[in-house]
Amino acid sequence: MFSNPDTVIGQMFISEGMSVADFGCGMGFYTLRLAKKVGHYGRVFAIDSHPDYLRKIKNEAVKSGHNQVEVVQGDLEMPSGSGLLASSIDRIIISNTLFQSEDPKAIISEARRVLKHDGKVAVIDWSDSFGQIGPHADHVLPEKKVKDMFEECGFAVISEIDAGSHHYGFLYKLKQ
Repeated sequence: MFSNPDTVIGQMFISEGMSVADFGCGMGFYTLRLAKKVGHYGRVFAIDSHPDYLRKIKNEAVKSGHNQVEVVQGDLEMPSGSGLLASSIDRIIISNTLFQSEDPKAIISEARRVLKHDGKVAVIDWSDSFGQIGPHADHVLPEKKVKDMFEECGFAVISEIDAGSHHYGFLYKLKQ
């Protein structure tokens, strides 16, 4: 089974009014569901480098009445590449993004930069290569490597996230 976005979001402790960033949002698998969760007074920042994906998300958000969704074309591997202010975000989701990255640690560092002191980051990624449905075996990032990178960037694991049988997931907070 693949990740169920509602199940994942339900494990992120999101409440109305929060600011949430969808790092590497792609086609918006999580974005509109996050918008429902934060309500009209919250904000969802859908960040990706592909303008076509962002246009699609923005169009869907407008059609659905989700004015709290902002799309940002950014490069998460660059310093300040999200375009977000430092310490401004309550929750971040990084789903199926790290395995595609040349520098996943840079993405984690950007998450650290924009996260509020009491914020949380959910990371979901492929647990293995599953032939035609997952990434090439050379691109899979093992759980331990991801945990080590988050640890090196100043994060501590809060809990595992149920992300389906083809993915692993963790919820992180900043170390105090």
